[in-house]
Amino acid sequence: MEWMAWTLPTGLFFGVIALTLVGMTAWEIRSPCMERKGFLPIATTRGDRLFIGLLGSAYLHLLVVGATDWSVWIASLLSLLWLFAVMRWG
Repeated sequence: MEWMAWTLPTGLFFGVIALTLVGMTAWEIRSPCMERKGFLPIATTRGDRLFIGLLGSAYLHLLVVGATDWSVWIASLLSLLWLFAVMRWG
């Protein structure tokens, strides 16, 4: 059986996602949220916005990397800005 070879960036990425989920869970336990309506066309909770933001960030990152000759760092920055915008105003 062959195991997946984890690189440091991959491990850090999934570690940050795991810590984000743990943090969001603790935040929800400490301060339950109510659904609210932002610029997204549906009423969402913090968890909904995190999921939508992460999914949108992944697609945005792939789009920028695949359709432009911009640096991966620019794609990452745009993805993080999108995630921040969805979490804050979505």
